[in-house]
Amino acid sequence: IGSKHTAKVRNFTNFGIFVELEEGVDGLIHISDLSWTKKVKHPSEFTQVGAEIDVVVLEIDKENRRLSLGHKQLEDNPWDAYETLYTPGSLHKGKITDMMDKGAVITLNEGGEGFATPKHLVKEDGTQAQVGEELDFKVIEFVKETKRIILSHSRTFEEGKEEAKPRKQHTSTAKKNDSAQVNNVAASTSLGDIDALAALKAKMEKGE
Repeated sequence: IGSKHTAKVRNFTNFGIFVELEEGVDGLIHISDLSWTKKVKHPSEFTQVGAEIDVVVLEIDKENRRLSLGHKQLEDNPWDAYETLYTPGSLHKGKITDMMDKGAVITLNEGGEGFATPKHLVKEDGTQAQVGEELDFKVIEFVKETKRIILSHSRTFEEGKEEAKPRKQHTSTAKKNDSAQVNNVAASTSLGDIDALAALKAKMEKGE
């Protein structure tokens, strides 16, 4: 376990790649162990039958004479660095590399890959961003465990406009409401005190 080898790709399945390290020694690279950053839908996107691929041994199954192998483990996990880089609210340049019904995949200049829904792909002129465009994106959400970076282009200019709007009227109304509540509390407190004093005075006069 932990040893590094060069293996030959024998065939694919939907969940991984079967490889041969040497005569009679087979191994499987699970699809999730191919890349730290790219979401590989099928192994054929990553390599081809007959090609060589560098691997590291993760587990040994002696009974079935099969090895569990990894490819991404040959490199440091970039998500450790991404955690401090792609903080919510931070701005980054990125290129739209794939468009789907639910949104777009954005390859960020620092190497990370994020996702933006259609409403976050609206540009300042009202048009929709397209594949191949390079734009500024704001990080909305970062989840290291699921390798998820949610991005927004529209928030790079919308939030600036919202901050520029005057809010004086709202503040003064709130202050009026606050002072009215304070006056009510003061009034009820003084009335309560007067009632208590009157009752005490009445008891004293009766000799209680």
